[in-house]
Amino acid sequence: MSTRRRAGEPESRPGPAGSADGRSQQPLTEEEPPAAAELDSERVESDLDALLAEARRERDEYLELAQRAKADFENYRRRAAAEAAEAGRRSVAGLAAELVPALDNLERALRAAGVEPDAADQPAEGADVDALLRGVLLTYREMRSILERAGVESYDPAGERFDPTWHEALQTRSAEGVEPGQVVEVLERGYRLDDRVVRPARVVVSA
Repeated sequence: MSTRRRAGEPESRPGPAGSADGRSQQPLTEEEPPAAAELDSERVESDLDALLAEARRERDEYLELAQRAKADFENYRRRAAAEAAEAGRRSVAGLAAELVPALDNLERALRAAGVEPDAADQPAEGADVDALLRGVLLTYREMRSILERAGVESYDPAGERFDPTWHEALQTRSAEGVEPGQVVEVLERGYRLDDRVVRPARVVVSA
């Protein structure tokens, strides 16, 4: 049997089941037990420790890579500098080897004219001859000075023991009172650059 709503009476609607006044009731949440909260805290600390360990591992790897790259660069720089220096020495030695025969010829010309190339005094047998010899002598000494500034030095092994590394024996002869294998005369002085032979000294060795 239907119930009629009176005029002016508000319409009533049924509420959800279990609600006496038609209002919905929120379910009550239980508080998290202390054991579960402590477990979550330990899990977070473990995760943080793992992240920190991973970050330290990556840092050590990058640091090792940086140190290795630095060491490789230093080795390359030293190697490049050594190669450049060696290339410079080879160039100087090659140029000196080309100049040495010209020095030999100037030295022989001066000695033929009675001038000792390394002596400080000069002959004076007439103005023309003196000027010519002076010019040849100055040219010889200037060429020697250029080589010396480049690190090339001459050496005279007279009286030394013959050493095939630095000497080239062109002749042998007996010399009284001299042991065999001694340099008794230097025909052409030798030239060297540091420990590199530019031209060995050409010598006569006692037999």
